[in-house]
Amino acid sequence: MPRDLPIGNGNVLINFDKQYRVRDIYYPHVGQENQTVGRVNHFGVWVDGQFAWVQDGWQLERKYCKETLVTDVLLRHDKLKLEIVVHDMVDFFSNFFLRELHVKDLSGKARDVRIFFHQDFSIAENDVGDTAFYDPRTSSVIHYKKNRWFLINSSSHKKVGVQQWAVGKKNMAGLEGTFRDAEDGELGCFAIAQGSVDSTVSVHLDVAANGENVGYYWMCFGRNYEEVEALDAAVKKQQLSHIVPRNQNYWRLWVNPGHVDFLSLPPKVVELYKRSLLVIRSQIDNGGAIIAANDHDITQFARDTYSYMWPRDGALVAHALTKAGYIDLTQRFFSFCSDVMKEEGYLLHKYNPDKSVASSWHPWLRDGKLDLPIQEDETALVLWSLWQHFRKFRDIEFVRSLFVHLIKHGADFLVQFRDPETKLPLPSYDLWEERYGVHMFTVCSVIAGLTGAYNFAQALGEVERAEIYKKAAEETREAMIRHMWSEKEQRFCRMATRTADGYDLDMTIDAAMYSIFAFGGLSPHDEKVVLTMKAIRDRLWIKTEVGGLARYENDYYHQISQDVDKVPGNPWFICTMWLAQYDIAAAQSADGLKDAVEMLEWVADHALPSGCLAEQVHPYNNEPLSVSPLTWSHATFVTCVLEYLEKRRQLMAESVFSHTIIPV
Repeated sequence: MPRDLPIGNGNVLINFDKQYRVRDIYYPHVGQENQTVGRVNHFGVWVDGQFAWVQDGWQLERKYCKETLVTDVLLRHDKLKLEIVVHDMVDFFSNFFLRELHVKDLSGKARDVRIFFHQDFSIAENDVGDTAFYDPRTSSVIHYKKNRWFLINSSSHKKVGVQQWAVGKKNMAGLEGTFRDAEDGELGCFAIAQGSVDSTVSVHLDVAANGENVGYYWMCFGRNYEEVEALDAAVKKQQLSHIVPRNQNYWRLWVNPGHVDFLSLPPKVVELYKRSLLVIRSQIDNGGAIIAANDHDITQFARDTYSYMWPRDGALVAHALTKAGYIDLTQRFFSFCSDVMKEEGYLLHKYNPDKSVASSWHPWLRDGKLDLPIQEDETALVLWSLWQHFRKFRDIEFVRSLFVHLIKHGADFLVQFRDPETKLPLPSYDLWEERYGVHMFTVCSVIAGLTGAYNFAQALGEVERAEIYKKAAEETREAMIRHMWSEKEQRFCRMATRTADGYDLDMTIDAAMYSIFAFGGLSPHDEKVVLTMKAIRDRLWIKTEVGGLARYENDYYHQISQDVDKVPGNPWFICTMWLAQYDIAAAQSADGLKDAVEMLEWVADHALPSGCLAEQVHPYNNEPLSVSPLTWSHATFVTCVLEYLEKRRQLMAESVFSHTIIPV
């Protein structure tokens, strides 16, 4: 089930599902650990002897308060005759999760409303040895194991502190969990439970006829009792009604670091641009890891998650943030990469947020010999992205700290990791992590990485080193044209496989071949680029009412249709934006930008109501597929919007200049 409404502060991340139930609670890192391992944390309401969980009869409108990471969720139940507006947030400064509930009567009579919150923890991602207990000192329920502590508390006009609670066993001996205890409107108030345990707490509100009342629920995160107790005391000391507005103000300042003239882009595109920046921020750990996605349900398919830092994804997300003007987050990412880079100059497949090496399916052994289990584009694109960062911010002190270990070692590896005869990169895994060979995307990334390293070396006066990197980039570009262009097909290949006398070419149309222009390898006006991009547009556009661009021909991943002529694959947001990026790069007049604007609108129209973008969508009904949200999807949208604005300004300036009469 796709995740929605992510909220976080870089240490804590909370995800909801489409039925507005908490499913993921990440702490102490974004992406590590998932303290609920994706299980449902129930939310229900009792009134007048009737009970309904949030998935039972409630009409939902899931969205955010404008330009914030504060939710604005409307729940309405015609049978219960209640309307509830909930604002959820993770405090931007301190590690607590708060829910502000505005409960309104629609029946015309006074009501006793009881709201129940269920906590289904598996602390440190397993449910062995957990403890849950009621703490009379704080009037709260606390879950803990070792150095992971979670304090749950609440407040209403009746009482500060949980009014009723239940702690007990779950998922054993036929016990579903304490949430079932809530369905009669009362909780048992048992003092403590250990092992595989959960808890439920309630907030009681008296609501006048046609009136409204407000209640609060919060969860504090810490490493010991003293830490969560102090944080709980700090929350209680504040005027609770001020917490949500304070966080709204913070996020509105964050998402508007400077004035941007959006040049009459449609409002829905501008709104999604800002929402994308906020979603991206929710997926970034404060230690520098840019996490690909945090939708735990993907484990149902692969028994693994996307909650890792892939250097390639991170480099492209960092590039979007660079263009949008965010220096601190991007610096932390590049420092992370420098810290984990091998002395030989390459980055591995993926990493955990704490900088440990993550799971991988790339083997170290091939044909009886050692083979690096890498995707070379991940090393190369970090160097390319870092150069774009330096061009934007000119932060020479920061770059100085990375020059030897990240830039020099990385570039030296790119120079050496090439076929000594053909000068193309040696085989590695592709960006889709499916094939081993020499990939167009990888080759273009290597050219970009070497060019970035050349620019750094030249700027810092490393003349000899600069010439080495420049020569290697030029050799690789020439080798790409010589070995990866098909005269027969009149386009580039997606992958080349080394043979005794050259390369066999895989001519499958792949959207990732957009890389031929995207990183500066060739001009978007080069005839070879034009023909390649035309093939991508003609063969990969989905011919259904949904539309969008597929990843490649006959894409098997979450495949919906075998009618590959009509549906070559599911529509991916990043691939659709790649096509828009090409139209922007190639445009020579304002008319040339129209298709790109339509594709930006397409993304806005196919996002979830909250603005979250999945990895891909169903080609017939637009339902999110795979993970949601995908950080890369949002970053590509941000990049595309900013490239559009840059090109529009360039074309406007050229138009003014061409119409200026210069006196003789």
